[in-house]
Amino acid sequence: MQKQTWSVGIACYNEVGTIDQVYRLTTEVLQEIAAAYEIIIVDDASTDGSTEVIRKIAATDPRVKPQIHEQNQGIGGAIRSIYFNARFENVTFIPGDNQFDVKEFLPFASIAEGTFVSFYRVQNQTYSMFRNGLSYLNKLFNAFFLGLRLNDVNWVKVYKREVIVNLDLVAQSSIIESEICSKLNVIKHKPVQVQSTYHPRVSGVSKGASLGNMRKVIGEMFFLYKSLKQFRKKTRLGKAKFDQNGNIK
Repeated sequence: MQKQTWSVGIACYNEVGTIDQVYRLTTEVLQEIAAAYEIIIVDDASTDGSTEVIRKIAATDPRVKPQIHEQNQGIGGAIRSIYFNARFENVTFIPGDNQFDVKEFLPFASIAEGTFVSFYRVQNQTYSMFRNGLSYLNKLFNAFFLGLRLNDVNWVKVYKREVIVNLDLVAQSSIIESEICSKLNVIKHKPVQVQSTYHPRVSGVSKGASLGNMRKVIGEMFFLYKSLKQFRKKTRLGKAKFDQNGNIK
């Protein structure tokens, strides 16, 4: 099996207790599966000393590309900083809180064209009832308005970089993952769904269900639906940058 190249992004906001460990574990895995790699660490205006740790890591490892946000942009902004600054074939983002086990990448040294890897959590026992309710509503929106039926659209994915940068992405919030996956569905890219272990947080606090993030997601739902309709039309008319098999022209 021929190894491919990887861009792994680590999203960090006040993760001083785990960010160095996540970086080291990621490096160990990439040295096994990647022909070449880079690690993009996004610091989303942390206030707990994470920024200084990231700068020290980057100073000792030329493969680490820090992206320092002066103002907090939320998970959507962190994801965009990763996907649109990546250079290599496979691109992914993982959280800096160490709740995803990067060893789950080990079977995927080579990922087929026309597919993407979609990890999913069986259950989130650490989530509050409120956050689980929001996740359920998000899943309904994905299914009925976007035609997207994935086990877990909000967990770790591995995409082909060249594909996602040509999807005319408009979302700025965490709903960007729904936008990417629904547009990949339009061009017939197939998900490889893989069960993933959701590890308990050992440091810091969860930020995913903040009211600010929720307002961004809800506010973008209409624009995402409209963007998907336009993308479907472009694809039918042959104006999108893909051939009939969903490959880049």
